[in-house]
Amino acid sequence: MKLSVIMPVYNRERYVVSALRSLVRQRDAADLDIIVIDDGSTDGSAEAVRSMIAEYPFIRLFQQANMGVAKARNAGLRRLPPDAAFVSFLDSDDISLPNRFKADLARFGADPDLDLTYSLMTMADRIDDETLKPTADSRLMTLRGISLTTALFARRLVERIGGFDEEFEQAEDTDYLLRVFESGPNYELLDTVAIYCRRHAGNMTKERGARLQNHLRAIHKSMRRRRANPSLHEVSGIFELKSPPEWQMM
Repeated sequence: MKLSVIMPVYNRERYVVSALRSLVRQRDAADLDIIVIDDGSTDGSAEAVRSMIAEYPFIRLFQQANMGVAKARNAGLRRLPPDAAFVSFLDSDDISLPNRFKADLARFGADPDLDLTYSLMTMADRIDDETLKPTADSRLMTLRGISLTTALFARRLVERIGGFDEEFEQAEDTDYLLRVFESGPNYELLDTVAIYCRRHAGNMTKERGARLQNHLRAIHKSMRRRRANPSLHEVSGIFELKSPPEWQMM
């Protein structure tokens, strides 16, 4: 079975190889297809990706002018191969845990009607790029957050939901996941950690004001959709939204 993982990249030369390595080590779990969309990087991100392609030809790099993460994700969706049965995402500064895909795909094998698995993530402010694990002195927080990268989608669900809303500069993932769960998919909430979410000075999510504004906008759009269409499901008890005070200044 083919699993496509979409990775948007913008100026992540420092981290993208580690992110790719965390995926490559799972190539025994599925017929892996990694779609990298370089969204107009001005650093050496594209060259860093190319350094991996010679050894791992299932990594595919596409470059475009800088248009934002929503359009980059949609560019990845447009490049899904016809035989991709499963779709996931990984941000170019995060780490996918070993055996994550193998464990999740076993769930789909046990239940052919399963549309989605949704797992936990661990936020870490220091990750060893050799071991691909948090360092001993890293601050950690594990939660079920709003993160596409903790989800594994059946292709049929992705096709049913459609693309990302390109009006969102941030929180396009919030909007997408709300639309997913509103649709009433057959899903499992797993108590295993799927990714290490790397916290660093360049995180887009540090722009807290803009992120919060877009997050609230996505919630408001969800409320309007459900008012207009009562058949849509209420989304509750799926995401953990609170952050401890020590993470708010990071």
